[in-house]
Amino acid sequence: MIKKHIPAACAILFACTAVSAQDQVLNIYSARHYPSDEALYSTFTKTTGIKINRVDADDAGILARLKAEGTASPADVILLVDAARLWKGEVEGLFQPIKSKILTEAIPAQLHGKTTADGASQWFGFSTRARVIVYNKDNVQKQDVDTYEELGDPKNKGKLCIRSGSHPYNLSLFGAVLEHLGEEKTQAWLKGMVDNMARTPKGGDTDQIKGVASGECGIAVTNSYYLARIMRSDKPEDKAIIERVGVVFPNQASWGTHVNIAGGAVAKHAKNQANAVKFLEYLASAPAQDQFANGNNEWPVAKGVKISNPALQTMTGGSFKSETIPISVVGMNQVKVQQMLDRVGFR
Repeated sequence: MIKKHIPAACAILFACTAVSAQDQVLNIYSARHYPSDEALYSTFTKTTGIKINRVDADDAGILARLKAEGTASPADVILLVDAARLWKGEVEGLFQPIKSKILTEAIPAQLHGKTTADGASQWFGFSTRARVIVYNKDNVQKQDVDTYEELGDPKNKGKLCIRSGSHPYNLSLFGAVLEHLGEEKTQAWLKGMVDNMARTPKGGDTDQIKGVASGECGIAVTNSYYLARIMRSDKPEDKAIIERVGVVFPNQASWGTHVNIAGGAVAKHAKNQANAVKFLEYLASAPAQDQFANGNNEWPVAKGVKISNPALQTMTGGSFKSETIPISVVGMNQVKVQQMLDRVGFR
């Protein structure tokens, strides 16, 4: 279901006939559905005078809409929360390369989309979420789950809880593991996870954390920001969860922890291209990066930005080793991964 956050006068394809020519606008298609992001939009408008019209949908829905609308699309900025979707939008020609010294210098190179010879990139990452392992401190030892490989090890039989293998978060993780381990070992690993499951995959990441705390599961996979939400909660039931679970950032001694990326791009047929670039540059600024961290418990990515979120600091001491394989590789591997999931019965 698509949610619209646009003025009544702009209800059809942002056709804002009531807006005068000199008014500055920006039309955003966003897969970010976090209340904390409202501060990002309002601050940008207050600072620049550029009014934001927004359509909210999921990543797949946004890409499908862009393809259907073609040159008639009113979208200027596209915000997605999955690395593979960013890659798919790029390869399907839905974005336009943008050249920005501010973005190129602020955002690490591995978080850029395809870059042209003159330094223009198709998209930029603005925050990350680590794909971590949580474990029940009463019946699982941390050293038994400090790598992703151990999720499929027989020593953890009957302990694993995880959401659907076909969810984008898991497809991205599995696509990265495929690059590290190769096809034969990755399929064996996926089969091992199926054999180790405490229950059929269901629910979201928060449900997996609760399953570990209740003892239904011994270990689970989750994005770090779901855990951070619980850590920052004042509810007694959430405090009880945190007392029972530990967290591991896997593969610190090898390739590093997998991270998923939230990023932005300028739509191929953007009518307000300059405003779109200005907005993306704003997302790389220190205040916006701090909002990603404190407002939604994501890891900021801009160089020189310090983390002040207490939950993120508690998890890692403020930093961790993350993998750096190209996003394009993760995206291209997902077709093979889905075939493997079907073969091993990973729902």
